[in-house]
Amino acid sequence: MSQHCSFNHPVRCEDEAATRALAERLAHCLVEHRAFEKGTVLALYGDLGTGKTFFARALIQALLPDARVKSPTYTLFERYDTSYGPVYHWDLYRLCEPEELEYVGLRDLLQPPCLHIVEWPEKGAGVLPDADITVSGQVCGEQCRLFTVQIGMELV
Repeated sequence: MSQHCSFNHPVRCEDEAATRALAERLAHCLVEHRAFEKGTVLALYGDLGTGKTFFARALIQALLPDARVKSPTYTLFERYDTSYGPVYHWDLYRLCEPEELEYVGLRDLLQPPCLHIVEWPEKGAGVLPDADITVSGQVCGEQCRLFTVQIGMELV
């Protein structure tokens, strides 16, 4: 894996610009290592207000610069078509039962090439596949966020 794709330590992002830069760096790694070909699941963890939606939006916009990225809080997921394959942005915060993911056709949507960015993945436990990549956020100040990126898969 290239040097810029190594995330060995938590990354302190003092503002939204730094968070966007981190998301863009991860997006470039996903493309460079052809993560779409595997049907990668990226899980976003953190309490309310830790920047999960902002991080997801920045990642999607790095892959699809002209995208108007909406929060999928009330729709469960939004799809964005990129030249690498579709990106599915999930927000499972309002999910009542993990089995609801079966009703929206999750199994079919997992077929590569694709990337799934999932906020609140713990709500889909037992139905949602294990994450290949996790990004965990913590608040460290008014604008400051501390992100830990773990890549638990071999990228192609």
